[in-house]
Amino acid sequence: MAYDEEQARRSRVVVETPSERREVVHSQSVRTPDNSGISAGMVGVLVVVAIALITMLVLFWLSSQPTTDNSTLTAQQPVPTTTVVQQPAPVQQPPVIIQQPAPATQPAPIVVTPPAGGSTMPAESMNMDSTIQTAVDKRISDDPEISTLGITASVLNGKVMLVGTVKTEELKTRIERMVKQVKGVKEVDNQITVLA
Repeated sequence: MAYDEEQARRSRVVVETPSERREVVHSQSVRTPDNSGISAGMVGVLVVVAIALITMLVLFWLSSQPTTDNSTLTAQQPVPTTTVVQQPAPVQQPPVIIQQPAPATQPAPIVVTPPAGGSTMPAESMNMDSTIQTAVDKRISDDPEISTLGITASVLNGKVMLVGTVKTEELKTRIERMVKQVKGVKEVDNQITVLA
């Protein structure tokens, strides 16, 4: 608490007795609080209001962010691009076909947003798909050989689609069998490519 001014008061009292005369000095100081500042209660109210405003801003910001759900994600197998270049010539020549190699890295999954009218899938199916997705992802990541291959699995209505590349047909089959063992998987669409 700030004090604006301090007042000091001194008083002298002379006491006379038949045998002696003595002087007693009595001093007293009085402090007066400064009333022009902000009280502690007002500071507390300002802090609470500031925290409430920050909380409302964060909640508003979070609600405006787009959300992605694992059950709405699907990955598609990259299709090698084929470009046919045909040159006009008076003599019949066979067309020149240029085929570009497939990209070495896995493409990002494509996000499929549900229609504006609401979800056509029941909530129970979406919940089951997310449970299956979690279990499949865990199986893939727990296997030290498969986890490094970049295999992507997406689940929709209990159907699991696998996308990626492996070196052998045996490894492709092994991954498919491993995913079929997950509880709730109805079907596996194995789109994994075997590199020659």
